[in-house]
Amino acid sequence: MDYADYRARLIQAIDRPELAFDTSEYDARLSRVRAAMASARLDLLVLTEPGDLCYLTGYRTFEVSVQCALLVSDTATVLFVPAIEIGPAVYLSRVDEVVGYAWESPVAMARNLSAQMRRLGGHADSRVGAGLWSGSLRPGLLAALQKAGPVHEFIDIGDLVENVRLVKSAPELAYLDESAAITATGLDAAARVIDAGVIDHEIASAGAAAMLSAGSEFMSMQPIVTTGRRSGIIHTNHDGHRIARGDVVFTEFGAVRRRYTAPLMRTAVVGTASAEIRRFHEVCLAVLAAVMDAARVGATFDAAARAGEQALAPIAADAFFSGVYGYPVGIQFPPSWVAGSAFIARGNERLFEPDMVFHLPICLRKPAAFGVGFSETVRITDHGAVPITRNDLTLAEIG
Repeated sequence: MDYADYRARLIQAIDRPELAFDTSEYDARLSRVRAAMASARLDLLVLTEPGDLCYLTGYRTFEVSVQCALLVSDTATVLFVPAIEIGPAVYLSRVDEVVGYAWESPVAMARNLSAQMRRLGGHADSRVGAGLWSGSLRPGLLAALQKAGPVHEFIDIGDLVENVRLVKSAPELAYLDESAAITATGLDAAARVIDAGVIDHEIASAGAAAMLSAGSEFMSMQPIVTTGRRSGIIHTNHDGHRIARGDVVFTEFGAVRRRYTAPLMRTAVVGTASAEIRRFHEVCLAVLAAVMDAARVGATFDAAARAGEQALAPIAADAFFSGVYGYPVGIQFPPSWVAGSAFIARGNERLFEPDMVFHLPICLRKPAAFGVGFSETVRITDHGAVPITRNDLTLAEIG
């Protein structure tokens, strides 16, 4: 059968989609997005980020390399997927219509999408919002839509959907709690393996197995394990390196529940930590505490970053730090668990709101020597940032 028959039979066989939330949750999300569309004077939205599609419809898949799109008007939602994704689209999403296109012919998607845009309000002077800086929107698709007409004005939506996603509902917080518990299970399992002579991928394997056994879905980022001097080089990962005495072992994991991730960082030393490593650890925890105290409802992101910067000052000349004291997490897919660009960083004057959720990735690295990182995933309250995770902030000395 072709994909149209496949879709028809699925619709006939599936009474209702399997969703992570009650339908009222999705209704509320769409209402907030549509209100933001109205404020921005947008007639239609074309969304392509997998996290946005999942947030608004429930659609989730491990195949995030193909071009999918969600068309949102003030009255309808239409999900466009290649033939191989029709199953998840019908089974796992709540939309008004699922439209398939030939997997081997992505140009067909542009024709279908353009036709639906005309049907839902694509008049000559319509304003269509799209994530023009999104890596998930293929330039070829955008160019084809611009040629198709009569829709001709595409407006970058910036953080329109991200702003809606930043504040978490109670059911979302519950999934983040589940993720946090599973993540800690993985870190605990990894810690039990750490010792001189162990290879870094054995630590990652122990952590991954524990998280999968505890109920994690496929992860947005696989376990990060760096050892020795590599721990002092940001964004390296396990690569077959054997641990020696004196090595720092840095771990960062993020289990997934219904696509929600609450990441954690933790660090250990095989043997006795040097005075310098201890100093980095002391400052790392001071930075974490300062940001958590300052990140409270009504304060600016900049103020929290300044608090972290002040705590970092004693070793700022010796330690590389990314400059981002926190980033949003929530629904996300590979290649990253970072859910947006609302960073806790200098110069960001955005205000904290209740129930925003951030990972605070405080890792201080002495270049190509060692790195010490500890983090929490936190919920914003009137009294500061409250951990969702429950990390062991001890610098473990093993063996």
